Amino acid sequence: MSTLKPQTELDSKSLELQHLDLNDSAHDAVKGEMAAEHEHIQKELTLWQNLKLYRKCVFWAAVMSASLIMEGYDKALIGNFWAQPAFSQRYGVYVPSTNSYTVTAPWQVAIGQAATIGSFFGLILGGWQVDRFGYRNVMLVNMVCMLPSVVLVTFAPNQVALLLGQMLCGIPWGVFAALAPAYSSELCPIGLRGYLTTYVNLCWVIGQFIAAGVVLGTTSMTGEWAYRLPFCLQLLWPLILIPLYWFCPESPWWLVRKGRLDDAEAVVRRVSDVSLANEAAGAVAAMVRTNKIELEANQGHNPRWRDCFKGIDLRRTEISAISWATQVMSGGSYTIGFCTYFFRQAGLASTDAFKMGLGVTACAFVGTLLSWLLIHHCARRTIFVGGVGTLAVIHFIIGGLAIVSATGNLGAKWAQSTLTLIWVLTYDFTIGPLAYCIVGESSSTRLRAKTVAISRNVYYIAVIFSNVISPYMLNPTQWNLQGKTNFVWGPIAALCAVWGYFRLPEMKNRSFYELDVLFENKVGARHFKKTVVESQADGHATIRRE
Repeated sequence: MSTLKPQTELDSKSLELQHLDLNDSAHDAVKGEMAAEHEHIQKELTLWQNLKLYRKCVFWAAVMSASLIMEGYDKALIGNFWAQPAFSQRYGVYVPSTNSYTVTAPWQVAIGQAATIGSFFGLILGGWQVDRFGYRNVMLVNMVCMLPSVVLVTFAPNQVALLLGQMLCGIPWGVFAALAPAYSSELCPIGLRGYLTTYVNLCWVIGQFIAAGVVLGTTSMTGEWAYRLPFCLQLLWPLILIPLYWFCPESPWWLVRKGRLDDAEAVVRRVSDVSLANEAAGAVAAMVRTNKIELEANQGHNPRWRDCFKGIDLRRTEISAISWATQVMSGGSYTIGFCTYFFRQAGLASTDAFKMGLGVTACAFVGTLLSWLLIHHCARRTIFVGGVGTLAVIHFIIGGLAIVSATGNLGAKWAQSTLTLIWVLTYDFTIGPLAYCIVGESSSTRLRAKTVAISRNVYYIAVIFSNVISPYMLNPTQWNLQGKTNFVWGPIAALCAVWGYFRLPEMKNRSFYELDVLFENKVGARHFKKTVVESQADGHATIRRE
């Protein structure tokens, strides 16, 4: 396919596509040409041109993804409360041997995983809701539902109420996790899709950063507000986001699936620069063409959960689910979630371990920002395979250093901790944010919400497995593997890299229509990049290998 050289100034005339009535079947051939021309022009825009012309898309995608700051905040927050005296006195039991209160292990596990269990059901609920009511309405209603759930968590009188509150909070978080990357991928043009889907990962990190600051600021507090205040601060997100969601545009792809073509065109005009007013018809024509080919593949029926496990959509579900689960199976939940505990087991003092824990959060933030440079210059497959492979190598090195540090070598202990920071930086430079991008691109548009929900639930199952087994591997009273735990995650990460090489296709700079055609023709993962899709006037396409 021919390409144009990057332009310093966008020729607005090249984007002026004649508005046609998309409901008139006599114009099918012309609409096909409009769709093809629109997608071609989209691919020729530079990053800065995209940011200028679609700055409103960037804003609304960022607003939608901001809902996940809440989940990142809470997940980082709850783990810090186990050692807080006021929290332990309220929800724990007195231990005479230590003359202190502690939350028992079963309650730690139950409360710690309650939000994840709630999210599991929230994902299923969100996948069902969005197909019927649209992204805007579902996000708005679930954000309102967050308010009483946060109040229950803040003023929970006992462990049962706290457990219930965390689970209820998890339900809308699951909805947000399913909808945020899907909405970003549908609202944004091809050139911005990778950046705004990976921004979801940055929202998680921002939440963790805020939690670290809140915990640090409340360490000197005594009494019940030492833990109630951090919980109560979660009310700020709904109060800020609910008014914004009221004005949030609906996904034009969802409107096309509902046959509301005029509304879809109006949304495209709203989120685009005024100079692109005449381009809206071409954008909607491209959506109609993609929706048509997916309807034919699904024999015209409405999206169903079982469709995600049938035919070519099974392959797309596999790609989405395993890519997301790789975040965990490469050692993400273990390394990031238990980093402070790992530093203590590696032999660092508690103050040094806490400082290194803050360093982990800083590395995650910097790594996600740097990942945008990598996504711009490198292929998705290269980032995935190279990144996860590098994580596996670092795991093996840390495991080897753990053997050396067992002899009392202080340098080896610090080397383990330093390599852990490098591991986190590499993770958030590669697979951490990239998984959101892959999930946002790999599914068909009609099954996107359901595929994302299934994939995220696979991720949560992996998280629960990791969170249950990791304390046993690290705890000195259990398996006491300490740093040698990395010898467990290293081989698993290596297997994920091998999977990526053979099963993950290259989807960068592809329209959803092209991806549908490539999957429909069962093009091999390693041949995606060099396969050219040539569209026909009737909406169908042919492919050829370069």
